[in-house]
Amino acid sequence: MMNNTYHPSQYEEADHKQHDGAVVGDREMGILTGPGVPNDVFGQEDGHEIKYKTLSWPFVAVLMITEIVSNGMLSLPSSLDAVGVVPGVVVIAFLGAFATFTAWLLIEFKLRHPEVHNMGDAGMILFGPVGREILGGGTIIFAVCATGSQILAGQLALTVLSDGRLCALAFAGIFSIAVTICSFPRTLDNLGWLSVVGGVAIIVAGIVAMVGAGVAPVDPGNILIARSSDFTTAFFSITNPVFAYAGHFMFFILISEMKHPQDAMKAAWTLQIVATTFYIVFAVVTYWYIGSGVASPSLLSLSPLWSKISFGLAIPNFFIAGSLYSHTAAKLVFVRLFRHSRHIYSHTLTGWGVWTVLILLANVAAFIFAVGIPIFNYLVGISASLFAAWYTYGLAGGFWLHDTYYFKGRYDGWFRRPLMFITSVLTILAGGFICVGGLYATIYSLRQAAQAGELLPPFQC
Repeated sequence: MMNNTYHPSQYEEADHKQHDGAVVGDREMGILTGPGVPNDVFGQEDGHEIKYKTLSWPFVAVLMITEIVSNGMLSLPSSLDAVGVVPGVVVIAFLGAFATFTAWLLIEFKLRHPEVHNMGDAGMILFGPVGREILGGGTIIFAVCATGSQILAGQLALTVLSDGRLCALAFAGIFSIAVTICSFPRTLDNLGWLSVVGGVAIIVAGIVAMVGAGVAPVDPGNILIARSSDFTTAFFSITNPVFAYAGHFMFFILISEMKHPQDAMKAAWTLQIVATTFYIVFAVVTYWYIGSGVASPSLLSLSPLWSKISFGLAIPNFFIAGSLYSHTAAKLVFVRLFRHSRHIYSHTLTGWGVWTVLILLANVAAFIFAVGIPIFNYLVGISASLFAAWYTYGLAGGFWLHDTYYFKGRYDGWFRRPLMFITSVLTILAGGFICVGGLYATIYSLRQAAQAGELLPPFQC
């Protein structure tokens, strides 16, 4: 591990300061938060034209729910169909609890390192310059792919609503424009109320879809408690709930714009309780009423009327979640270029010009990838396996090992906390397992699709 960090003893004065907007510190744990902390991402914002640190924890919770509880949820019923109700529910519940634990480790790491704005910065602390470039680049790639995935979800929704009367490529273009417009605000606070709409939209769409499945069931009760299947099929199905929780790559950026970063875990608890509960209820109810063979996304298995209603209600979430992803990709590069310069906090021509270019690049790339690459859905799976598996799960163990080593007695600090040490190591191994298994399952499925001639040509209506 690289010691690219500061030690809390350098800032012992932090223990003795406690006032509005001031530094709050914990010498033993190295927890330092607030605008007065050295190297804080956005620094003291008094007098700045553009203020970033304005988010309350409820708003952050809504932003998290909007970007995580999205189109990935719609694949969960098919996961239950692949492995059975009991194994599927156990996996969803376990991964929800696991994601809560890794969120706590990530948040603790952020509070000790207020200079961390994104996974690239965390990579710098853990692994040096190479780690910064790999994890930062991975964040951009995954965010752009996630934006493209939302564009395809919006394209599908508009196609269903119109009964396919317009070229699907045109729908993707229309949706991309909406995503681009929503991603333009420089601060996440300006996306806050839109995210409320997006979060409510996906929850309401899920509830309406369950009602629709109950009112017009397909094959009610034709479900399996457990199903035996080969490794590839089972693991590919399990990756659906794994990546339904894959939003941790945005947490550092969200926390960096909080008024009180110490409250970040409240937002994470809210997210995980809502997500895990809703995932289980939605997956079980939908699978029960649709039965064996439920589609992915599951809204396609509903009757035409209920499918249209559910897709229509979900559309705000699709384009707002997409805008959050493209905003994240642009924000990472923007802060990397202009950190602590006037272009960050003032309305300069250079600042707005670069921001506009970055937003357009992120969204244009997402659109081209989504409609121009025949294997894009598999590419999303590959990028999720390569990066999201580590951002959501594996790296969290490394965060704990690093900070315990440097802040709590080096190797002795590890061995005096055997439970956390073992859990952190297992967390890293779990991230590696998900990464390798996800890559294998995705590439195997891609090969099968190519051999069966199921890959569509690029830019197809």
